[in-house]
Amino acid sequence: MAKWDNMLSMLWMLRSGRKLTAAQLADSLEISVRTVYRYIDALCASGVPVVAESGHDGGIRILESFKETPLFFNSVELRALADAFKFAQGAGYPYTEELENALKKVENGLHEEQRRDLTRQTSGLDVVSPARSPAVVPLLRDLEEAAKNGRTVRIAYRKANAEQPDEREVDPYGLAYDRGEWYAVAFCRRSQAVRTFRVDRIARLEPTEARFRQPEGFSASVYFRNQSEREREADGPMTVIRLEGEPDTLSAVCGHWHLRHYLTERTDREARFRLDIPTMNKYLPIYLMSFGTAVRILEPPELKRRVRDMAYGIAKHYEDDPD
Repeated sequence: MAKWDNMLSMLWMLRSGRKLTAAQLADSLEISVRTVYRYIDALCASGVPVVAESGHDGGIRILESFKETPLFFNSVELRALADAFKFAQGAGYPYTEELENALKKVENGLHEEQRRDLTRQTSGLDVVSPARSPAVVPLLRDLEEAAKNGRTVRIAYRKANAEQPDEREVDPYGLAYDRGEWYAVAFCRRSQAVRTFRVDRIARLEPTEARFRQPEGFSASVYFRNQSEREREADGPMTVIRLEGEPDTLSAVCGHWHLRHYLTERTDREARFRLDIPTMNKYLPIYLMSFGTAVRILEPPELKRRVRDMAYGIAKHYEDDPD
């Protein structure tokens, strides 16, 4: 058992109210008596009032005034917390400052040995943050607050390639981070339908007096998945698509904005998708052609034939061209 797990186990044993000898603790935790005393010193340094009484009725106990249990993290848990902060910061998470303060509180409660270990383990990972408008963070906060309180907001939204933003009132249901961008999923009162709005395209936001009730159990991530399902060419029949290739190439295929929603299994050299045949026939041959020989279609045979016929047609087209 890891050091910090042992210390926490010892703490719970002592909180039972019974006096325990160092030998009893050592036997229960399968450690040495010397290690027990080292752990006691560490608990005392953390603010736990551990008392060791000598004599016939002596033993180790915790003062009854002690109410709180200190937090102990193993090295991997600490690294995960610090790395999670880096990813949140890189994504433009709207409460990065509060998250950093929380992490500092955790670090302040660590032993010097844990602090050194945390610095050593997290120094090798960095997240490169994309350039973002400073206005995105307050917009994310306002949208989340509106979603939480059920308040309609008025936004000036600029569509892609539009010269001027247009105003509309929306009911924010939730936020989603997808492909490096933040999106608000909201009910648009003008179109009377749920829409997605890229937050960095919102030029202005102001609350209104109108209220709304969010659909029960609404999930922004489920909405995104359902949107992809609706964008299929047909309801069926479905087929399994197996692709083989180098890990980096497969990652590019699996990360495609639409295709990734149909990924069912991924290994280092193979990826499996489940997709309806009309959508497969319409979009996949030309998309997979763009990878050349870096991707091999294992199944279905129909997709292989379509790609082969397309490649043959392109070669035939240039067959008689002069060099």
